[in-house]
Amino acid sequence: MSEKKKALNITDAEWEVMRVAWATEETTSKEVTDILNEKTEWKSTTVKTLLSRLVDKGMLGTKRNGNKFTYFPLVEERKSIEVLSEEMLTKVCSKKVGKVLESIIAESLLSFDDIDELEALLKEKRKSAVDVVPCNCTPGQCQCHLVH
Repeated sequence: MSEKKKALNITDAEWEVMRVAWATEETTSKEVTDILNEKTEWKSTTVKTLLSRLVDKGMLGTKRNGNKFTYFPLVEERKSIEVLSEEMLTKVCSKKVGKVLESIIAESLLSFDDIDELEALLKEKRKSAVDVVPCNCTPGQCQCHLVH
């Protein structure tokens, strides 16, 4: 990962709203409320608060249409997923990243195309693989430093 990517710094609730914004490309607070209603049962005031926070965080932009606002994503979904993945993997010992990926793959429904892409990526990664991944933790954050 060559360049340092900006942290997402959004809550799970805000992520739900962003998924609607990415899917619709442009949305209103009513649309978000209607789409997420079955899943969340949020009131319109909650959705408006979440939209406002996402605007403040630079994740969404706004356009005024009469007395209504239309919201649109300022960040790409793919980039956000990449940042989320990187953030998650920095929270575990580098020696355990393989197990995390193994767990994600085991628990995910994948298409044949997904599996083909993963196999190609793993084949490419094998070229730069190491015998033992070094621990990246501060002593006391994992058990690697306890083993001699």
